Amino acid sequence: MSGKPRPADASLAAPMAALHGACFDDAWDASSITRLLAMPGAFAYVTDAPEGGLDGLVIARLGGGEAEILTIGVDPQARGRGLGRLLLDAAAAHAVAGGAAALFLEVAEDNLPALRLYEICGFVLVGRRPGYYRRKDGAVAAHTLKLDLPPSIALS
Repeated sequence: MSGKPRPADASLAAPMAALHGACFDDAWDASSITRLLAMPGAFAYVTDAPEGGLDGLVIARLGGGEAEILTIGVDPQARGRGLGRLLLDAAAAHAVAGGAAALFLEVAEDNLPALRLYEICGFVLVGRRPGYYRRKDGAVAAHTLKLDLPPSIALS
């Protein structure tokens, strides 16, 4: 497994964008990531790939006693090694430290590995957005998930 998640800032926007492109068809570019990280309450964590570069990222934001994961991704070559869980743990711990009582995210309803991970971590379905994610062969719904955060966090 790669190393422990570490905080990231806009200086890593280019490698974060490259990783986002490896993870998603509708990838964010470096300028988009830079803009996101400049938002009030925004934070990010990355994991370093053993061969160099990044193999995991999470970008989130805090506000109003809640936190929201804006994106989370693990390089396809590094999946199945627990990196997604480590990144979720880092984001949840940061959210708790920032005073958040809940962590939200949206995920495509056809992303079964991610849905399984979120269920294992204790996220529950609180909403559905039909046709939210555009695909080459149509659109799929987004599931809005929520995790109630305890005063001290340990998802593992």
